[in-house]
Amino acid sequence: MIPVLLLLAQAADPIAATVATMSPERKAAQLQSTAPADPAAGLPAYDWWSEGLHGLARDGYATVFPQAIGLAATWDVDVMNRVGTIVSTEARAKFNARPVAANRRIYEGLTIWSPNINIFRDPRWGRGQETYGEDPYLTGSLGVAFIHGLQGPDPSHPRVVATPKHFAVHSGPEAGRDSFDVDPSPQDLEATYLPAFRRAIIEGKATSLMCAYNSIHGVPACAASWLMNDRLRHDWGFTGFTVSDCDAVSNISVYHHYRKDSAGAAAAAIRGGTDVNCGSAYGALPQALAKGLVTQAEVDTALTRALRARRALGIAFGGTSPYGTIPASEVATPAHHAAALDAARKSIVLLQNNANRLPLKAGAKIAVIGANADDLGVLQGNYHGTAVAPVTPLDGLRTRFGAANVSYAQGSLLAETAAIVVPETALRADGKPGLRATYTGGSGAPTVRQDRRIDLDVNRAPPAPGLPATGYTARWTGEFVPPAPGRYHLILDQTQCWKDCRVHDRARLTLGGKTLHDGDLPKGRVDLVVDSDGTPQPIDILLDHRSEDDSFRLLWLPPADPLLAQAVAAAKQADVAVVVAGLSPDLEGEALSVSVPGFVGGDRTDIALPAPQLRLLAALKATGKPIVLVLTSGSAVSVDPAAADAILANWYAGEAGGTALADVLSGTVNPAGRLPVTLYHATTDLPAFTDYGMKERTYRYFTGKPLWGFGHGMSYTSFRYAAPRGPASVAAGSDLRVEASVTNTGARDGEEVVQAYLVPPAAKPAGGNTPVLQRQLVGFQRVAVARGKSARVAFTLDPRAMSIVDHDGRRHVVPGAYRLYVGGGQPGDGAGQWFAFTVTGADTELPK
Repeated sequence: MIPVLLLLAQAADPIAATVATMSPERKAAQLQSTAPADPAAGLPAYDWWSEGLHGLARDGYATVFPQAIGLAATWDVDVMNRVGTIVSTEARAKFNARPVAANRRIYEGLTIWSPNINIFRDPRWGRGQETYGEDPYLTGSLGVAFIHGLQGPDPSHPRVVATPKHFAVHSGPEAGRDSFDVDPSPQDLEATYLPAFRRAIIEGKATSLMCAYNSIHGVPACAASWLMNDRLRHDWGFTGFTVSDCDAVSNISVYHHYRKDSAGAAAAAIRGGTDVNCGSAYGALPQALAKGLVTQAEVDTALTRALRARRALGIAFGGTSPYGTIPASEVATPAHHAAALDAARKSIVLLQNNANRLPLKAGAKIAVIGANADDLGVLQGNYHGTAVAPVTPLDGLRTRFGAANVSYAQGSLLAETAAIVVPETALRADGKPGLRATYTGGSGAPTVRQDRRIDLDVNRAPPAPGLPATGYTARWTGEFVPPAPGRYHLILDQTQCWKDCRVHDRARLTLGGKTLHDGDLPKGRVDLVVDSDGTPQPIDILLDHRSEDDSFRLLWLPPADPLLAQAVAAAKQADVAVVVAGLSPDLEGEALSVSVPGFVGGDRTDIALPAPQLRLLAALKATGKPIVLVLTSGSAVSVDPAAADAILANWYAGEAGGTALADVLSGTVNPAGRLPVTLYHATTDLPAFTDYGMKERTYRYFTGKPLWGFGHGMSYTSFRYAAPRGPASVAAGSDLRVEASVTNTGARDGEEVVQAYLVPPAAKPAGGNTPVLQRQLVGFQRVAVARGKSARVAFTLDPRAMSIVDHDGRRHVVPGAYRLYVGGGQPGDGAGQWFAFTVTGADTELPK
């Protein structure tokens, strides 16, 4: 007989009442990322997996902001909050377009698996583009702002659920991510790998968190109770739900061999503190229960946490949401596009500007050169939505300076044997660059237009108005115009969907009247060899789009010399060459199937600009024309400063990237971005990629001279700092407030990123592998300062900002003499002033 008090408790808590009635199989089903409908529980189908790294991703049209590393380069918490707010608003708008009880599939939910706040400890990591850089303080500050934007002001009724990831100590290599074991020192764990997560939970109030693939000290992260229960829940007070990285629970047995089978892995994860499993491994929970490997109470606790999140979102158990009326029209709005443009402008970092080569003069004849100058993927990065009207660098410069003043040449491949999009210069229809495109499907008339290149992002989004998202045909006709005789590879490239790829598209390519391919695209890429005599040939491409695959592109591998000759000719006829070079998401990213010189599996083996682009820059340099080098990448790229007059870091700049670049090059916008990572001279500056020790990594511990340091960024104007003011001493464990004044001494209005770096009392290393802290960022503010005007900034240093971490992981504030540098970069990089103060009293230990 059920006690009366229990019945009353269940009536007051519908989640507890529901969980009490569910079988182990039903519980296990709801704890997997693709949760089926459970009518008896009143639960429609729901997929926990949605993405919003820098815009709502993989669910059709959405605003695409700069990739996360570009957002980090803004050093602007207000930008981060605004981006998070727009991401969650668009997620709600799409969600609200259907009834609350509608079944939701992958990428259609309100549980957003962002931000990625892992530390970008090594520039070779392909997923570093998803992070906010190498510094724990910058990462934590931007992560908190983004989480606040995602969830809104009331975490108990969030707009969406934010999920910081990947907890913890995770940053490559990609090839071994499913099985590698990390053995961080207590000091590195406390000083580098955990602080941003702590802030995301305590300050950001994130209501979810994702555990990582790797093991730590021999225990898979998703089964590490000391991490997921003791540190996260006990020390930091986390009350939300956790989720595994995809298939990380399966990896516990399959790759880590920490448990012998699926039941053991599922039990280890539940007991270790992982509530929801991305994947199907929790299908073995009934077996684990039967074997006594996990208790019913432990499973119920995990399920209750997960279902409480659905109620808080207003999508189950009678929960309501103040965001349930956001209309479908709040997706990709003009205001959201303006925010993407603002973020892109603020993300651009001017690394070098010899002889004030920039800004460019109005009316300048510009040769736009480079494989990244006109490529959609380079705008969008990874984990992206579909932009409504993306602007490439070539588009932006033509609009800003006039098409008649801008010539274009692709110039080179990005890397040896790495295919790139066939450019408009190699395609022609009706006497114009590109191909004639005809899109047919749905109930409307066919759409006919000129496509300068075949470079479509069709992830649940139609390529033209009036078309369905899937179930249409696209046909491109015109001529293939090779730049010279030789052997060409034409490649039909389709990025496969991430899940349930049961349906594949078909394509046909005919060249010169000969059919080279006619059939399915099941492998995503069809490589066709063409031996050309250099004359134009009719080309006809038909795509029968039936899947939800992410993209469709026509790529090529052309001979190198003709591309180089085109670029040199363009530069000779121009006043300046703007070379848009760097990397691409085809080369760096998550677990990619790529192996070309300098790249493997999505990671890099060499941080230098790849050889084909070095040859291109050398040839352009020989023309004697000024060179502006624009680096588009998700990570630090090493280049010789002598290769160009001006150099900018442009990242993967989002849908408005081309407009933002043109604004900065023209001087309409004064650049003020700052590097969120160190740019090293060479790969030899780095420890082994697999070494997670922080010695000789990042600006805090690197003892060499960088190419450009963390926090570096130039402006078209100049700034002067007055001496900071504050108390001469502070008691250990108390806050310290310091004020500083910055004056714009140049001829242009501009923004300055004021940075504060603390140098604690000198500490002696306890051992040869213990890194010695050089300095640490403890504050920053991005401020607008009109020419001739001043702005006052203030920094409040709390005890954690003033603390150091010993080799044993003990965080404490030590008495002694401290120095604080306030300036536009690190000490020695730009203008700035020192401030000295003393911490008095006893050594004060801080909580974990």
